[in-house]
Amino acid sequence: MSMKAKAYLVGGGIGSMAAAAFMVRDGCLPGGNISILEVAPVMGGSLDGAGDPASGYSLRGGRMLTTDNYECTWDLYKSIPSLNNEGKTVFDETVEFNEKHPANSMARLVDRRRAKVPVTSMGFSMQDRLELLKLSNASEDELGASCITDWLSPGFFETDFWYMWATTFAFEPWHSAVEFKRYLHRFMLEFSRIETLAGVKRTIYNQYDSMVLPLQTWLAAKGVRLVADCKVTDLDYKTEDGKFVVTGIHCLRQGKSEVIAVNDGDLVFMQNGSMTDASSLGSMTSAPRKLTKVESGGWTLWEKLAEGRPEFGNPAAFNSCIAQSCWESFTVTLKDPAFFDKMFQFTGNQPGTGGLVTFKDSNWTMSIVLAHQPHFLNQPAGVQVFWGYGLFPDRVGNFVPKPMDECNGAEILRELCGHLRFDLETTASANCIPCRMPYITSMFMPRMRSDRPLPVPRGSRNFAFLSQFVEIPDDTVFTVEYSVRAAQMAVYELLRIERKVPPVTPHDKSLRAECEALIKAFK
Repeated sequence: MSMKAKAYLVGGGIGSMAAAAFMVRDGCLPGGNISILEVAPVMGGSLDGAGDPASGYSLRGGRMLTTDNYECTWDLYKSIPSLNNEGKTVFDETVEFNEKHPANSMARLVDRRRAKVPVTSMGFSMQDRLELLKLSNASEDELGASCITDWLSPGFFETDFWYMWATTFAFEPWHSAVEFKRYLHRFMLEFSRIETLAGVKRTIYNQYDSMVLPLQTWLAAKGVRLVADCKVTDLDYKTEDGKFVVTGIHCLRQGKSEVIAVNDGDLVFMQNGSMTDASSLGSMTSAPRKLTKVESGGWTLWEKLAEGRPEFGNPAAFNSCIAQSCWESFTVTLKDPAFFDKMFQFTGNQPGTGGLVTFKDSNWTMSIVLAHQPHFLNQPAGVQVFWGYGLFPDRVGNFVPKPMDECNGAEILRELCGHLRFDLETTASANCIPCRMPYITSMFMPRMRSDRPLPVPRGSRNFAFLSQFVEIPDDTVFTVEYSVRAAQMAVYELLRIERKVPPVTPHDKSLRAECEALIKAFK
């Protein structure tokens, strides 16, 4: 590729940032030739983390990491220097941190009696086992656009396994059977340790501070242009020799219209769709606003490009039913150790070692997780932060007589204290910031293979997609790995890089993993 060629990345999420890094590291493209165009004031996309002790901290979510999988993510982060430990990479520091703080959840499920549910057994009937085996062995063509409920009987969704698997990965019963099957295969190692979450790895801080900032710092040092407050509204394109070629990028930069010319040999990468599109924050006294794609416009460009181009996918398969793709998270900032102390007494887990605590009888299917503290770079001593979410925000609470998505932060804390049987005084110092995310599991919606474009669509000369909404055989959406893998595949194909993309590790073909999963299924 010519060293004069330029690359433009639409969207500043982890996919675009990873793509820029791969172009510099493996494609030898000068950083100054690469521009990332992001509508928000900060980079990082869905890997966010913001706030301070006074106004409260806020995280929309936290993606699960493993070192047994995530081949492309760690391939990248073995090259990115740590901001905290000189001479070490982000990969090095993450491995060391997890060796010091291994996960071993001792209160994975809690029932209405505030009792820890014994979870050595998955609770399967023989029918559950046979149906699960049939689903996991079915081809994706057989599964098609079917839902999980099309393959598994109602009793399965009352098993302890379902409560743990669904809350670890955020599955709903109506989600795609294909995606559920992919998770069973990709995370087979987790099947046999789902009750302890021993396979889950964590970053030192939240994923914005631990993954986005080091990568952003490295990109900026290489000269990559990080352009914030820049909304891309349209692309100019032509068809040449039967190939789709982008020729211009229309954007609003700080309110002013601009057109960027895309010259011969230049490349354009676009993040199509966003799981955190149209998300909104509430406060201790107000519930989050109920926004949709109409208010945000985040899906518009993909919808426009896909019209009449089946090779560009079908956004409507993912963004047409908020009721099936929405859930709500909340971040709590505390200035009194009482809540953390009582959680330690109850669970037996120090913060950062327990993972999710799920309230099995919660109408919202509420879970919380107490991370290792501090969870933010700027978090002072004496301040603690934890995160939680509810899978069913449209249901009325057990202790608060209204749906979660109509609750303010104080009401969410009241519901949480009700499940834990904690006095409300335990959270008297708390600032709880709720976050509604209407498309957070849109990637899990039932779909056909053709509904997702390839990272480099057929017939494209200089254009690629980077997102959770592209088709990568065998890999699983709703992971950092999926975005990074899509970026690596797209960059290597368009830049004709001969280095191989690390393959998906076939843990599901390991005899030991299969045996351990089988033993677990019969406990």
